[in-house]
Amino acid sequence: MARDVLRTLEGAPTGATFDVAALREREFPWTAQTVYLNNASIGPLPERTRLALDEFNRRRAAPYLLPDRELFATLAASRRLIAQLLGASAEEIGLTINTGYGLSLAARALPLGPGDIVLVSDREFPANVYPWMRLKEAGVALELVPTTAEGWPDETRLLERVRDPRVRVLAVSLVQFSNGYLVDLDRLSAATRETGTYLVVDAIQGLGHIPVDLARTQVDVLACGAQKWLLSPWGSGFVYVRRELIRSLSPAMTGWMAFQGTDDLTRLTRYDDTLHDDGRRYELMTLPYQDFAGLNVSLGLLLSLGVEQIREHVLSLHQPVLTWAERTGTRVVSPRGAHGSGILCIAPEGVEDAYGRLKAARIICSLREGAIRLSPHAYNTLEEMERVVRVLEGTG
Repeated sequence: MARDVLRTLEGAPTGATFDVAALREREFPWTAQTVYLNNASIGPLPERTRLALDEFNRRRAAPYLLPDRELFATLAASRRLIAQLLGASAEEIGLTINTGYGLSLAARALPLGPGDIVLVSDREFPANVYPWMRLKEAGVALELVPTTAEGWPDETRLLERVRDPRVRVLAVSLVQFSNGYLVDLDRLSAATRETGTYLVVDAIQGLGHIPVDLARTQVDVLACGAQKWLLSPWGSGFVYVRRELIRSLSPAMTGWMAFQGTDDLTRLTRYDDTLHDDGRRYELMTLPYQDFAGLNVSLGLLLSLGVEQIREHVLSLHQPVLTWAERTGTRVVSPRGAHGSGILCIAPEGVEDAYGRLKAARIICSLREGAIRLSPHAYNTLEEMERVVRVLEGTG
């Protein structure tokens, strides 16, 4: 099936190197009834993932059909696939149920104390604010750096503040939820490597359509839930911790399988308080095996399509809306060029009414921070984006 979907289309108007029509037919058949542009909120499950979940739960109904070795192999496969997506090693991956767990893990495990500062851009998503805010009780200050006039993270100011020796952590979103701003991760990585500042990344709005190579661009901790752009079940996610930090970062909470020897289920009362020396030390058991079985199938699809190819396709889909916005003088909230991502936010006059017309036309998107947020993925088409324009113009 994957090979069929990957058949190259010569002269494809969107620049996609995979067959979008075949992808829609086989993996997202419901797209014939609605236009779904809401991946920044909830990503759909590919048909192959839904079938894998159904099969897993059929066997779950009779647990003898799911031996421990197979359950553990499912999690091991998740770590390997996530590592492949990130350009990391499986030993650097801990499985979690959402983004917030990984960010809270970083906030509680990094060696911070009185007088230290955590730097965050203002208008960040709350999951990347509240864990740091709670460190006030330990004397750690959260500094919210004002955004630019456009409402985007002010990277120049962030880099200036990183040079303050009191700043111990820079916490950023790879892509901003409300405007799609893509940070210059290379630039932030280089600066924090120079100053010895920890770089913590909330990657949920980027991974799946933004290529990331942590072997080339170092970060210290990266957290991601998989239910959006990774097209995976709720309850699947992960945290990456740079290999050199794993032994020194002890989790504030531990699961019983975070310790060495606990994978031998025949000798569980031979207690050893030595944590695993890899990402498993950050995992809380029991994890939702079925969700990670689904994650594995979805990641397999995305990796076969190619994240760089998905990015090129998604960016090309923005063009009809951008052309309309330029023609009508509609404000585009999202950046273009190097800082552009798959999220496109526009603020037409009467934005709430415009959003209502889109909903009435069965075009599913979101209203965030005063703008309409459109977030297409690999299975969306130029024709769908042209329909968005017609509805906004009142002609479709």
